[in-house]
Amino acid sequence: MAETERKIRVFSFTRTGTRLNEKVCGLLRNRGKECAGYTVKKYAGGSLSSLPGDIRAFAGEDWGRYDLIFIGAAGIAVRYIAPWIKDKFTDPAVLVMDEKGTYVIPLLSGHVGGAVRLAGELALEMGAEAVLTTATDVQGKFAVDVFAEKSGLCLTDREEARAVSAAVLEGERIALFLEYRECHIMGEIPREIHLCETWEEAASYPHRILVSDRSGPAGEGTLLLRPKNVVAGIGCRRGISEEVLESGLRAALAEQGLVIGQVKAVASVDLKKREPALIALAEKYRIPFKVYPAEELEKIREVTSRSEFVERTAGVDNVCERAALTCGRGGKLIQGKRIVESMTSALVRLPVTLDFR
Repeated sequence: MAETERKIRVFSFTRTGTRLNEKVCGLLRNRGKECAGYTVKKYAGGSLSSLPGDIRAFAGEDWGRYDLIFIGAAGIAVRYIAPWIKDKFTDPAVLVMDEKGTYVIPLLSGHVGGAVRLAGELALEMGAEAVLTTATDVQGKFAVDVFAEKSGLCLTDREEARAVSAAVLEGERIALFLEYRECHIMGEIPREIHLCETWEEAASYPHRILVSDRSGPAGEGTLLLRPKNVVAGIGCRRGISEEVLESGLRAALAEQGLVIGQVKAVASVDLKKREPALIALAEKYRIPFKVYPAEELEKIREVTSRSEFVERTAGVDNVCERAALTCGRGGKLIQGKRIVESMTSALVRLPVTLDFR
């Protein structure tokens, strides 16, 4: 099974820091994360590579695709990342650790990028203290970006997200309305949030959160969160262009009132694990790309159609539906095999869990 996931780079600059670098990389790899450690040339070797001459350029390489951990002074990290910083919705997680491993500080993209979560994981594993400076964390208040990330919901409006956060910090209550009804609530709804029975009730609040598939504007004062719970199964001809593949997927989603930001995973047969267009699509939208052997796909008993030609070439009679149902176990097939130029697609939708823990 292949999956697209943001990788981690760990930087250190002294002998003591380098020993901690090796430990951090080992812990992260044991947690299933892809991690690479870098240090200055005289301490490089073993599992750690040598830092290039232009560390600033290296830190900004493919900005947003790598989370960064700096072991040393916070000022060092700031100087290296400063030219690349954009906003919390696209920046990677950036953390700083002191050389003794006493403190772990989420420096950039704490919530959306997952720096706070990663800091907590490292602190727990290493007996360190996570130093949190984000206002909602410090005050112990509801953070809408954390809630969205944990619940698999897409933030659609950055300004409205900021407005909700500001209102929470000012002590206001925020309305929550679930227009998308297939939601299960986990944990206790925080006191800052009022779950409304109707949209009319929610609309009476100055700020509101709407969980919905709506494709158009939600209106001033409304933060639209779209469920990111769709698995797209795809079969395609070898060498299909990236443009044709993306266009076909977008069209399939649009027929169901969905957008590409709601895709949780793309799935196919392992014969397609190196298909350039599929890999490019997954990387472009940071969507996990998962593949399965034909033998596993055959365990799906019911499909809407079968093709002898596809079975001869791919080893299974219906790639898209079987892949979508295998990846999205427990979900509902909302679109069966759809055939367009050089590709087939099928969509499975999973239940949503709103995680308030």
